[in-house]
Amino acid sequence: MGSHQLSAISTPTISEEANRVPQPLRAASYWALAVMFVAVYVGSLFSPALLDDADSTHAEAAREMFVSGDYVTLHVNGVRYLEKAPLPYWMVAFCYHIFGVNEFASRLPMALSVLLLGVLAVAWGRRAFGERAGIYAGLLVYTSAGVFLFTRVLIPDVLLSLLIAASLYFFLNALERDGHAWQWYAGYACLALGVLTKGLIALAFPGGAAFLYLAVTGEWRRWREFRLASGLALFLLIAAPWHILAGLRNTGGQGGHGFFWFYFVNEHFLRFLGRRYPRDYNKLPWALYWSLHLVWLFPWSLYLPAAIRTIIDERRAPRRSDFGARTRLLCWTLSGVVLVFFAISTNQEYYTFPAYFPLLMLLADGIAQCEWSDCGFGVRKGWLRISAGALAVVGLAASATLLTLLWQSRHLPFAPDIGIVLAMHNMDTDTLSTSHVLDLSYASFAALRLPAALAAVALMMAPLLSFLLRIRRRHYAATWALAAGMAIFLVAAHIALGRFGPYLSSKDLAREIAARARPEDRVMIYGDQAFGSSLLFYLQRPVELVEGRTTSMWFGSTFPDAPKIYMSDADLQRYWTGQERVFLFVPPHLKAKVDALLPSKVVVAEISGKYVYSNRP
Repeated sequence: MGSHQLSAISTPTISEEANRVPQPLRAASYWALAVMFVAVYVGSLFSPALLDDADSTHAEAAREMFVSGDYVTLHVNGVRYLEKAPLPYWMVAFCYHIFGVNEFASRLPMALSVLLLGVLAVAWGRRAFGERAGIYAGLLVYTSAGVFLFTRVLIPDVLLSLLIAASLYFFLNALERDGHAWQWYAGYACLALGVLTKGLIALAFPGGAAFLYLAVTGEWRRWREFRLASGLALFLLIAAPWHILAGLRNTGGQGGHGFFWFYFVNEHFLRFLGRRYPRDYNKLPWALYWSLHLVWLFPWSLYLPAAIRTIIDERRAPRRSDFGARTRLLCWTLSGVVLVFFAISTNQEYYTFPAYFPLLMLLADGIAQCEWSDCGFGVRKGWLRISAGALAVVGLAASATLLTLLWQSRHLPFAPDIGIVLAMHNMDTDTLSTSHVLDLSYASFAALRLPAALAAVALMMAPLLSFLLRIRRRHYAATWALAAGMAIFLVAAHIALGRFGPYLSSKDLAREIAARARPEDRVMIYGDQAFGSSLLFYLQRPVELVEGRTTSMWFGSTFPDAPKIYMSDADLQRYWTGQERVFLFVPPHLKAKVDALLPSKVVVAEISGKYVYSNRP
């Protein structure tokens, strides 16, 4: 046997060597992953109160499903709510059956989705890239800013991401030589559940990624193995019944249109084209759209050069078709399809959530490969130290900014209601989900001293410690140090969100109304229901809308059997001077208008600039 052959046998492969985890640390690493998840996500299941707009609207849809027993047609405030797929609401309603109607039950399904997304990252990463990369993949999922931020609200995107990723994982495994037939069917089932989670994009994203993958690899020639007929039958068996029943039960809306037109045409195709009615969304400027992903994947986005270098080195190497190379190609194609799709379409910040998982997988792989390279092998020395150094600079700058703001606000009084020290932007026209960051004012830091100080320490110490450990080539400890610091930062963010609770939720105002209102009294919201939608969830009674036949409440209101909850200004004035007692919720940006409309009123409560008026003492 030649020396070349002996060398090939005795030298570990890149994947094997790069992903070894020291034996004493293996069990501890998995326990630490569990602790990280519990600290960041389990602790945030109980607080704050459900927020106005999408959070409490979706929880109310699940509550009304639970109360009515109608698991086909969603309702909010008794009005048909036909723009959403049902699976997330089924899950929340199921939790209400077990735990009762509360914040914990409302948030549990999405928290479990994050848990399973991290478990999938570990399993897929271990098989594709080795144990170290697998552990890192789960770690990155649990400590990325965007994954945390966009699971603070009851939206289905994390569940969609889980189902899309799981479907592709099953399909990729089925294509392996040791693949099993059940994996094809598991993939088709995940696609069907994805469609029941957020509609046709659950087909478009994995379908587009699979098309590009098969075109590049040529594996479409194995089409007979794909179980197309039986897989499609299983897909339809799972996905079709709800769509058919929803179509049959919801006919006769605006212009004779029913569920099928509204759900597929208006909510899918016209939304993509920016022609959906009513328009209640924005489109991010392209530069902001792309650059914000550095924030959503923070802090790990600064290691993007490592992931790019890994794919470049792979292309320079002899052509490989192992599971790791195939996973890298599939992750790049999936993230590319999602990002390009929403760069063309209308978008909100969280719409690209399904791209986070494949990008975090690539980042975990890149970090693990560069850690091996920096220990004396390969050609990628220095990449980790450059990224870690840049991250240390970013962390020190952010920490210095927070500490400066805290110092400058040290003499300002603590404001129990942070809403009174926030600047107000135009809530009526600005519909971006993170636009409330624009409300932060200088004085608001006096109300955020604890979380801001905690965040400042985490941002100062963790990236710097990680950088110093990378210089000493203690890479495994460096990655974990950064993750631990990020977990502390996310806990601080949750504490800060709790301080914003009275501003972002109307739960306290609902309590004030509940303590005074009798069953025969009228409760109203002035303007769009989204401004005070948490009243619905916490009062658990119908709420009338004054000049509020807008956004998500529009199409359902066009059905003949829609409840008579829509009022004009003239109707409000008539009831205000009548015999019935009326409670009126007024959002801050509409107060001046309502004050001019109703010169005589009693202020029942006021929190964070939101008022509850009554026509009786």
